[in-house]
Amino acid sequence: MIEELLPATAASAETFGDPAGARLFPEEEAEVAHAVDKRRREFTGGRWCAHRALRELGVPVTPIRRGTRGAPQWPDGVVGAITHCAGYRGAAVARTGELSSVGIDAEPSSPLPDGVLEVVSLAAERAHLRRLAAEEPQLNWDRLLFSAKESIYKAWYPLTAEWLGFEDAELHFSPGAFTAKLAKTAHLPDRELDTFTGRWIVRDGLVLTAVTVS
Repeated sequence: MIEELLPATAASAETFGDPAGARLFPEEEAEVAHAVDKRRREFTGGRWCAHRALRELGVPVTPIRRGTRGAPQWPDGVVGAITHCAGYRGAAVARTGELSSVGIDAEPSSPLPDGVLEVVSLAAERAHLRRLAAEEPQLNWDRLLFSAKESIYKAWYPLTAEWLGFEDAELHFSPGAFTAKLAKTAHLPDRELDTFTGRWIVRDGLVLTAVTVS
């Protein structure tokens, strides 16, 4: 599913369970040597997807270690993101000559726990979600907002190495897409960037979102 949200220049892979026979590089194995089983399975499935996506991109597969704030450390000349939730693991990558950054996120298509929406959203966004829910009540718009903000952060951090809080992005949704006005600016070599755009899909009990910066 994730490929539906990405441009043709990106490569991706996903799995809807723990892939049989998935193996980690020793350097990756060390990252989860003392992790609980759930975390180990998530990490292994995510790296399995990342390795497959790199092969699809035509890039030699090397260990993908965790960097600052847990961001995956991709091979030189590659940008990407990894996500996982119950029943899903996915990864997306692209060459730096094609995209500047990629962010993806997967969530279960269920309401957020009580009190979480107020923490991750702005008042204007909550009013926006109420209007959307009145039109399409079958969608869990609060979970979609959360996922979109996770994708935004994953695309933002590699560009800036700076924290971006939930309150620093104001989202507006349209069918299959969203726009985020940022309270901060990413200073790129060729431009100043304070707006991100992304795409979303809800299917088979999952919410998937993706942000790419060209």
